[in-house]
Amino acid sequence: MRYSNLINEVRIMVVNFIYEIGNLKRVKRSGWWLIGITNPESVAEHSFRCIIIGYILAKLEKANLEKVLTMCMLQDLCEARLNDLHKVGQRYINFSKFEIEAFEDSIRDLPEEIREEFSELFREYKEQKSLEAIIARDADLLENAFQAMEYREAGYRDAQDWIENITKLLKTDSAKKIFKDMLKTSPNEWWKGLKKVGRI
Repeated sequence: MRYSNLINEVRIMVVNFIYEIGNLKRVKRSGWWLIGITNPESVAEHSFRCIIIGYILAKLEKANLEKVLTMCMLQDLCEARLNDLHKVGQRYINFSKFEIEAFEDSIRDLPEEIREEFSELFREYKEQKSLEAIIARDADLLENAFQAMEYREAGYRDAQDWIENITKLLKTDSAKKIFKDMLKTSPNEWWKGLKKVGRI
């Protein structure tokens, strides 16, 4: 499949889709509002680190790297249309159902080969049965945990609740071990360590 071979209407839909996912840079992670963080990270910022963590976990767990990265990339895509809804709000609606509907709507006009792969991998992720889906979910959870550590360091003590909840949800051995090491490490250690070797 070459872009130049697509009919004009489909090419415009690809361009529109890329614009649409750009909205994730403006959608805030709303759960942090509950603990008084008025300007939390965006969904796009969360997704970027989630993808990096997914790469690391996939390598450590010897899983299909492409599938893990694609699932990490797609898991919050629907929030470009739905926005991010925290767990309190999700108690009152079937958010998972709407996530699938919004996701399928957002990819409907993409080229068939891309659309089918996206749809298949998103549903596999939601089912949480394959190793790759479990790893992608662990990557999402770990990113939340790292973010909670950073917010706690900044003075938001209730971020500790996120940390305590996540420890019960991680599935892979690698994610659990990274989590334990994270708990022992300050979010500022990486740059403070540079002083010791004379790099800053």
